[in-house]
Amino acid sequence: MLGWGLAERGNANFFDVIVVGAGPVGMACALALFKRGFNVCVLEKESEPVVDQRAASIHPITLEMLDDLGVAEMIIPKGLKAPIFQYHDRTNGEIIAVFDLELLKDEFRFPYVLQYEQYKLTKDITETYSKESGFNALYSHAFVGAEQGSDHVNVLVETPNGVEMMQARYLVGADGGRSAVRRSMCIEFEGFTYDENFIKIATNFDFQKAHPEYAYRNFFSDPEEWCNLFKVRGERPEGLWRAVFPTRVGESVTDALKPESVERRMQKFFPSGARYHVEYCNVYTVSQRVAKVFRKGRICIAGDAAHVNNPIGGMGMNGGIHDAINLSGKIAQALDGTGGEDVLDLYSRQRRFAAVEYVQAQTIANKKLLEEKDLNVRRKNLMQLRSTADDLEKTKAFMRRTSLLESVRSSEAVT
Repeated sequence: MLGWGLAERGNANFFDVIVVGAGPVGMACALALFKRGFNVCVLEKESEPVVDQRAASIHPITLEMLDDLGVAEMIIPKGLKAPIFQYHDRTNGEIIAVFDLELLKDEFRFPYVLQYEQYKLTKDITETYSKESGFNALYSHAFVGAEQGSDHVNVLVETPNGVEMMQARYLVGADGGRSAVRRSMCIEFEGFTYDENFIKIATNFDFQKAHPEYAYRNFFSDPEEWCNLFKVRGERPEGLWRAVFPTRVGESVTDALKPESVERRMQKFFPSGARYHVEYCNVYTVSQRVAKVFRKGRICIAGDAAHVNNPIGGMGMNGGIHDAINLSGKIAQALDGTGGEDVLDLYSRQRRFAAVEYVQAQTIANKKLLEEKDLNVRRKNLMQLRSTADDLEKTKAFMRRTSLLESVRSSEAVT
């Protein structure tokens, strides 16, 4: 027990909600609570918004949630609209299936994926709202520990001026897969880590000029080495293309990042006739894990702190933002008295259901589809995918699931 006393409600270090982690999930949660009139504080251990080249695909249902927060109109003009995504068979160069989200225009306010990097989203929210009274974004503030009282949470924070105590009615951990908040709660993180890593290579090579048939989002099936290829705006007018590959089992990070290894990997998959200009290159460890519970008392976790998955299909950030919107509504009910403490258990049940039954299941299936080595199974899988794309109702059902629309609808029905 830390033995901290309760501060006065008027204390500058007391908030309705403290959110740990200034990524897209933490910022969305904080903004949603702020928009409901609550005093929120976001704690981020880094000194400024992190330029993290991870998630970049915002699905239609997520855009709707961001639109409800007043964010969509700010980010849509700066992103790339990608209504179409494709599946390719690299072994023969065929396009197996093409899916167009425009077919769901009667169900989606925004019938496309917005290609917009997560670091830009968090920066936009920070710059727009951090000067507002009641929305506090504190960088260089690292979560150290927490202790729960009967009506508050004491939060120990490492600040530039030393260790300080802050307090809130509720604490949200949105601090990533290695979440310090989750660890402090002693919540089991169930699942597994893949034997291979993933490598992401960004280049300004114009793939659509070389391959006019390519969409902004492409998935290549290959039993030897699959690939995701998609476009983002980057920081230059011509934009960037990101290629994601699996590394070989046992291949070291150092070897994978060697310039000659990166070049060899790109040329093997996409022969260009010239050396690639690589803007950046990163190797990631990839896991499929879900926290046993998403809530203990007045502390909840969301996003990667609650569940991590492989990035195929762009579901991690989206599922995390869905957590944030669901959780902010439940915390608001607890704060304003329209709901009891049990609404936070409902959050845990609903969003854990979504993580297990949709995000985990779909991302695992996505990887298996692209990497399948058994030729008969692979042929059957690709034929089934082609059949789905050729049937309008099956196509719509497939897109509802892969865009996480079905996930949101189903999880909200959990009681």
